[in-house]
Amino acid sequence: MGRCPNCQAWNTFIETEVISTVHVASVVKLGEGVPQELSNLVTEETQRLPLPLIELDRVLGGGVVPGSLVLISGDPGIGKSTLLLQVCSAIASGGNRVIYVSGEESAQQIKLRAERLGIKGERLYILAETRLEVVFRRLEELAPAVVVVDSIQTVYVEDVVGAPGSVAQIRECTLRLMQWAKQSGTPVFITGHVTKDGAIAGPRVLEHIVDAVLYLEGEIFSSYRILRSTKNRFGSTNEVGVFEMSGSGLIEVPNPSEVFLASHCDGVVGSAVVPTLEGSRPLLVEMQALTNPASFGPPRRIANGVDFSRLLLVVAVLTRRAGVNLSNQDVITNVIGGLRISEPAADLGIALAIASSWKDVKVVQGLVAVGEIGLSGELRTVPHLERRITEAVRLGFRRCLIPMASPKLDIGGVELLRAGTLSEALRLGLSRLPKSKTTEGSL
Repeated sequence: MGRCPNCQAWNTFIETEVISTVHVASVVKLGEGVPQELSNLVTEETQRLPLPLIELDRVLGGGVVPGSLVLISGDPGIGKSTLLLQVCSAIASGGNRVIYVSGEESAQQIKLRAERLGIKGERLYILAETRLEVVFRRLEELAPAVVVVDSIQTVYVEDVVGAPGSVAQIRECTLRLMQWAKQSGTPVFITGHVTKDGAIAGPRVLEHIVDAVLYLEGEIFSSYRILRSTKNRFGSTNEVGVFEMSGSGLIEVPNPSEVFLASHCDGVVGSAVVPTLEGSRPLLVEMQALTNPASFGPPRRIANGVDFSRLLLVVAVLTRRAGVNLSNQDVITNVIGGLRISEPAADLGIALAIASSWKDVKVVQGLVAVGEIGLSGELRTVPHLERRITEAVRLGFRRCLIPMASPKLDIGGVELLRAGTLSEALRLGLSRLPKSKTTEGSL
């Protein structure tokens, strides 16, 4: 540009090269590492910090490890902040200092939530700050036992280019929090946003940096929440915790099977009880199905709480191998309580509920069904069968429909009905029709 549009002077522009420098050096320095021979290392038993919530304690593997970084994610409004505020209050009531760093809410807003939850807040400090450098200074001053950062998408460091929530900011903030936690030995909990697909928002490296990744799941219309672990460096990823959302916060559900079957009516058309396994905990859930002739267009398949591809597999096998013609039927399945079941062991329960609705025949009273269905109509055994059946017996069920190939079990108080194929399982699991009633198709 030869002429300045402001002062109208000619040839007054001077070219200047601007170099943008991004400093990614972390604030916390861990020191220079020294190679050590593995055989000479001495293992030290890590003393975990027990948490007041037994369900959360179970998911983490028996308490939180000092110096660990735990990420809790979930849909908006699912209860992440409520859960962590309750944990902070319980830890603080034991005589420890806890800092709750809030980047989304003000201190007054958190105070309102605390009053609703009945939390007094002694030794629980609220820091409404988004600059991570300021957060570290406050942490060094108070030396807390536990730190909560809500959320990682709102904090930022000043020497990194990018707005809060950007890829560079999330990666750098998480890395610095991890380094501070390892150096100080203080466990840090961070919350994370999720995308519309349910994945954690931000770079995938976020899940690689942290020590544990927990998902708080649940349907908005349901009061039950499931805390599930997808990564845990210090424990098993096969544990889940069950909570119930109430007006006073999240309440632990020590016996979820009784809660989910509280309204179950035995021997109902289109309803089957499945002993599923969530982690290492057996849960009895009610599976409901409804079939109805398609009024127009192709038949629909609706899966609430079950994997859609598993539903299509079960419907196809029922049609081709068991004589249950569903080609012109809308099929709707639902898991009571807002749970999500993904394991193949629930295939037989789904098939039993669908066939019961299509035939308008009740399921045998006092029956639970478990088994995986193959494409040729055979039933395959499932793991931890004895644990599942024991839970069913404890809740009063006296019959269990299992695959023929299942190992021999010595469990008192239950009748084991074995079936090799899906057709045989339907004959055993469904009540016989009255002689005057005729049905189309064959089981």
